[in-house]
Amino acid sequence: MAEIKDVKGIGPKSLSLLNKLGIETIEDLVTHYPFRYDILKRGILQETEDEGHIIIDGKVESIPILMRFKAGLNKMNFRFVTPSGVVGVSIFNRAFLKNQLEVGTGITVIGKYDKKKNIITASEIKMGVLSNKEKIEPVYHCTSGLSNKNLSNYINMALLMYGREIPEYIPSEYIEKHQFVNKRTALNIVHNPPNREKLDAAIERLKYEELFSFMFKINYLKREKKLNNKGLNREISKAEIEKFIKGLSFELTTDQVNAVREIVEDLKAPHRMNRLLQGDVGSGKTIVSFIAMYANCLAGYQSALMAPTEILATQHYNNLKELLKNTPYHIELLTGSTPKKEKQQIYEELKNGNIEFIIGTHALIQDEVEYQNLGLVITDEQHRFGVNQRTNLQNKGYMPDILYMSATPIPRTYALTIYGDMDVTFIKERPKGRKPIETYVKQESEIKDVLTMMYNELKQNHQVYVIAPLIEDNENSKDLKSVCQLKEQMQLAFKDKYNIDIIHGKMATAAKDLIMQEFVQNKIQILISTTVIEVGVDVPNATTMVIFDANRFGLSTLHQLRGRVGRGTDASQCILVSDSDTKRLKIMEKVQDGFIISEEDFKLRGHGDLFGTKQSGDMTFKIADLKQDYKILLQAKKDSEEYLKDKETNSSELKKKLIAGILLN
Repeated sequence: MAEIKDVKGIGPKSLSLLNKLGIETIEDLVTHYPFRYDILKRGILQETEDEGHIIIDGKVESIPILMRFKAGLNKMNFRFVTPSGVVGVSIFNRAFLKNQLEVGTGITVIGKYDKKKNIITASEIKMGVLSNKEKIEPVYHCTSGLSNKNLSNYINMALLMYGREIPEYIPSEYIEKHQFVNKRTALNIVHNPPNREKLDAAIERLKYEELFSFMFKINYLKREKKLNNKGLNREISKAEIEKFIKGLSFELTTDQVNAVREIVEDLKAPHRMNRLLQGDVGSGKTIVSFIAMYANCLAGYQSALMAPTEILATQHYNNLKELLKNTPYHIELLTGSTPKKEKQQIYEELKNGNIEFIIGTHALIQDEVEYQNLGLVITDEQHRFGVNQRTNLQNKGYMPDILYMSATPIPRTYALTIYGDMDVTFIKERPKGRKPIETYVKQESEIKDVLTMMYNELKQNHQVYVIAPLIEDNENSKDLKSVCQLKEQMQLAFKDKYNIDIIHGKMATAAKDLIMQEFVQNKIQILISTTVIEVGVDVPNATTMVIFDANRFGLSTLHQLRGRVGRGTDASQCILVSDSDTKRLKIMEKVQDGFIISEEDFKLRGHGDLFGTKQSGDMTFKIADLKQDYKILLQAKKDSEEYLKDKETNSSELKKKLIAGILLN
């Protein structure tokens, strides 16, 4: 296919701006879908309220008169004939339109109508009249220097010049079965909607294509893993595992026991494990992963656990070291800040097999790291790593078993579909001794109550998290709290009685880790943060979580944040401060189960808030939405499974193209 620079009208500057939007190819350009549509519906002068908003079409009746003012400002006036009468039009700073507004030209005017003066003060003038009393206009994500109109022109020129070359990803039998229009027609309709009915049909067809490709990939990988999934042969003593579990200072929950059983069965089986361990916040996934590592070690293999942050990796290392203190096994920690001399020593001992357990960050996947016999790879908070990072770690050994962990609760039905190439284990029970986190919804007017609740906990030598949606004060979001603003307010409220500090995502990793370490050591009593602490270390002494502008967050994110407290045996509380959306937030007062909350979030917000940061190859849908389009997803799943099994289509170019796309990624 031709390159994007070959599209008429796209020069070097436009090309750079398109690249800024992630548009690298012609296919990227024509699938840069509108994120919304503006419906321009014809109004009637007599039915419009005074100073009311109006959209109306008609013809220019008089030659526009242009008036210029100081500082480069200008105003244009003309008379305008509409289906409901003649009206005056004024518009500011649109002098460039004067030559286009010839008498008799059909236009659409958008603005405010002054009934007494019979004048529309226009905010926008569009060339052309509304067809069928309604016009649907696509609105795109743009960037400075690249307007919505420019983008629309480039997309339509690309479709005109190269539309026939745009690849089709739906097999012809399913196009026929579901009575879909062809790809080129669907793209033309989505970017130039003639009416709502055709637009809806075109969008459904493009969503199906995206979800069909996604489910084909999932089902193909699942099939390949079954066909080529020879794992390591292990002998693991059940008695030794039980002895290890009995030696713990606490009793495992039923869910944890079941999770251990499933994982150990996988380790012993001749096939390679590819399992997701999904548990609610504070449900005790980590101890399950430690037992899995111990079982793998009993069979004579090395285990590696990769965590997204140094401080979380360090916590895992310290906990596992304490757990294994009475065993002969060697455990090490490898992160970016590990001194060079220590790193070299760790590299050598991993290679010669002297280290049985290694915990670290992405430092575990560096080229210098070699393992003697890596048998188990565990990725904590798997959605925080890209596909390539996770793959790089599992490629360090010869067919090691793979265990992913995630604290983001996803409704079971969706998880089993989305992670269709994995086995999924769910942990819902909280460990014994953990008390429910009392949750309260408060308004800004009740801030004194909130501060009193914080003070009562601080007096008991407990610590407090405070969450803000912003890093700095933002002129466009004056009503939202920032971490800097909250720090000032907290210092004003608590004077010098307690140490207060801030942490946010734009800080350097080393700075964040240092502050978090000081919070762990109780050198900081009030930690003000953005959602960067949503997944983090355990601070059992932190008993209060206060979230300002709570209405800005999804329920699942609020639940994740709430899970940062209640990590010890003390009673804990979460306070949601908001003046709006309190009905939705009240769900948090009643429900502690993250899976139920995720179901509610799914109904209210869709999948975006559930799955965390989008990654290369993970949930990157351009037009589909898992919440709204779940029925389409199920149909695409069924069709893709059927197509994959159909031996007659094995030689088809489309199937080869779909498989090649998977192998390239």
